[in-house]
Amino acid sequence: MIPMNETDARRILCEACLKLYEKDLLVSAGGNVSIRYDDGVLITPSGRNKGSLSDGDMVKMTMDGKVSGKGRPSIEHRFHLLLYERNDRTNAVVHCHPIYCTALAVKSEKVRTDLTPEGVILLGDVPLVPYRTPGSDELVREIGKVSSSKAAILENHGAVTQGRTMEEACNRMEELEFQAHLQLVVGNVDGLPDEEISKLKRM
Repeated sequence: MIPMNETDARRILCEACLKLYEKDLLVSAGGNVSIRYDDGVLITPSGRNKGSLSDGDMVKMTMDGKVSGKGRPSIEHRFHLLLYERNDRTNAVVHCHPIYCTALAVKSEKVRTDLTPEGVILLGDVPLVPYRTPGSDELVREIGKVSSSKAAILENHGAVTQGRTMEEACNRMEELEFQAHLQLVVGNVDGLPDEEISKLKRM
């Protein structure tokens, strides 16, 4: 884990939410974002517009899911905590409902990442997680099955990315939405050759 105090973590989380909102990756009260820091996890509050949050609105939680202080955490907080538990190097998790990713999710189609070098390098294979009710034990279990993935698409729901830093997690979400958009624009085309994909994965 990257050493970080609560004050810095609150600022970084708030700034990330605003940037994601301005890029139309976070919409209204949908989605949730979290960051791990020295004393636990900060996550966006339930039912709030992510484009208008302040540092003090973020909900402080322990790694075992207890709320410390004021606020009600997102109903999705358990899969955030699971990703942190499973991945020592993950320090940020981003869950959004971006339009192109969600369009593919509604169609039960995986996002292809073999169309450009950036897709291969930044995302790797992106699994499609079967639909389960948001906030449910079942959704947590399904995400647990793909917890090592940099990104995933949630059927009829949206997308999730994780990263060593908030910047990396946000970059992956932005790249994921770009790849989904590209896929819907170009249709059924050949991707990069297998040998090129293998070369890119080694970079």
